[in-house]
Amino acid sequence: MELIPTQDEVIELLRETGALRDGFFQFPDGMYTNQYLQMALAFRNYQYMKILSVALSRKVRANSEIRAIIPQLSIVTPAVGGLPVAYGVCEALRAKAVYWAERDNEDEPLRYRPFMGNQPGEKVLLVDDILRSGRKLTELRNLVESNGGEVVGLAVVVYQPNTETLSFPDLPFYFLAKLDSLFKTADDTWPGVKPGMEPTRVWQA
Repeated sequence: MELIPTQDEVIELLRETGALRDGFFQFPDGMYTNQYLQMALAFRNYQYMKILSVALSRKVRANSEIRAIIPQLSIVTPAVGGLPVAYGVCEALRAKAVYWAERDNEDEPLRYRPFMGNQPGEKVLLVDDILRSGRKLTELRNLVESNGGEVVGLAVVVYQPNTETLSFPDLPFYFLAKLDSLFKTADDTWPGVKPGMEPTRVWQA
């Protein structure tokens, strides 16, 4: 495998580890999909996590403007699930810092732990394992900017957009693989699903 694996190689790795599964799945928000991705299953293998993190870092490093500020760059992720790849990217880039935002309950806003937030003027690269809806990353961007930070780019291992995914047209955006999964509601017809067939209920993670 090359230092930046191909889309097919990334997908093969995800299937091999059980991180990517085909079937009939339902998220807590009522959305259905034919592919479920749980990156934690891939990250259990340290070597695989390192392969993916280093590959993502090399895509980021190809941007000359970001490359020039790496010694001052902070890697920030919107949840603890993104920490493995955030630390991996930080190590590979030799960036300055890694930290994260979190929330106690889904109806609460993202926040930093006490004394952890970004400083005014700080350069920030947003990193996560998956971009699916884009809501958490958008909220994190707003949090960084409300504290006076500057978001210089966005990098995720897998881009799995649905019909309502938020976009980031003004930011450099990097990913290793894109999944063109089906996303439907209960009112939509689902090919290959028989009447009465129960979906596998999964986390929105």
